[in-house]
Amino acid sequence: MAELHIIGQIVGGSGFPQTSLFCKWGVHTGGAWRLLSGLKEGQTQVDIPQTGDMAYWSHPIDLHYATKGLQGWPKFHLQVWHQDSFGRCQLYGYGYCHVPSSPGHHRISCVTWRPLGSWQEQMAQIFVGGGPQLRSPDLVYSGADRYRLHTEAMGTVELELGIITRHFDKYGVES
Repeated sequence: MAELHIIGQIVGGSGFPQTSLFCKWGVHTGGAWRLLSGLKEGQTQVDIPQTGDMAYWSHPIDLHYATKGLQGWPKFHLQVWHQDSFGRCQLYGYGYCHVPSSPGHHRISCVTWRPLGSWQEQMAQIFVGGGPQLRSPDLVYSGADRYRLHTEAMGTVELELGIITRHFDKYGVES
C-alpha cells in the first residue's frame, strides 16, 4: 500500500474580530484511506496575544496514512472559536484546505468564513452573543449545499506541513 506521512503544526490564526482564540481541527479522507497512527482530530489551547492580532497555537500534527487509491485525498477542516472573559465560546469561522500532494515542506493559509444569519440573528449576536452555526459541520468540506449559505469572510489560519510519500511510484503516481 502507498503511505502518506503528514508532520507539522497549526501555527495560528489572524484577522479575526477579537483575540482569545482556539481552533478545533480534523482530517477527512475517503474510504480507501486508513489511519495507521496519529489523531485525526483535536483542539488547540486558547491564546490571548499580548501584541498584534496573531493567536499562536503551534499545535502539533503527526499523521500516518495507508491507501489503495488517490480518491478521497486528505483535507483539514477547521473551526476557529473565540472565548470571552466569562468562558463562553463563540464560533468565529469554518475553513478547510487540502493536504498538499507533493512531498516537502509547505506553508498553507486557510481562509475561514462563518454563516451570516438573518438580520434578527445578527442583532441578537451583537447583544447576546452566540450566532448561527452549521447543523452539520461536514457541509464545510463536502460542498453539497454550501452555495445556498449566506456567509461573511473571517480570518486566516496558518499551517506548516511536511509531507512524506512512500510507495506511490509503485501505483503509477509520480512525485
